[in-house]
Amino acid sequence: MSETAQLDTIDWAILHVLQIDASLPVHEVGERVGLSSNACWRRIRRLEDSGIIAHRVALLDPEKLGLATTVFVAIRTNRHDPAWLEAFSRGIAEIDEISECHRMAGEVDYLLKIVVCDIAHYDRIYRKLIARIPDIADVSSTFSMEKMKATTALPRPS
Repeated sequence: MSETAQLDTIDWAILHVLQIDASLPVHEVGERVGLSSNACWRRIRRLEDSGIIAHRVALLDPEKLGLATTVFVAIRTNRHDPAWLEAFSRGIAEIDEISECHRMAGEVDYLLKIVVCDIAHYDRIYRKLIARIPDIADVSSTFSMEKMKATTALPRPS
């Protein structure tokens, strides 16, 4: 049985509240979903223990931190062997500005999301990237002009 099959309406309500503000005290989360503090705490604990709630973090405003430029980088390679993948994984892990990396289906092998101050900052990251990762066939960068929607909240599956 899948994890989502074990979640009821109250679990989903708790997840919704916590995705909006994970800093709320348990009693307030409980009030919003119609549970006592103890019952709510037990459910949150179960959601954490099962790994459904993976982390509780503070979300920072990149622009207020001077990181106003988001770059999406498409990478193609002709190598797909375990040694290359290990070198690639190690190389991207060492670059803090890479906030996401996805292995893709289709014409692009990997898609990176990189958050930087400006184009000059991105150029320094680009140079690090190509120096640390061998056998990249193509790197294509696209700069975000405007963030029109961004959320970390996940939807309830239909």
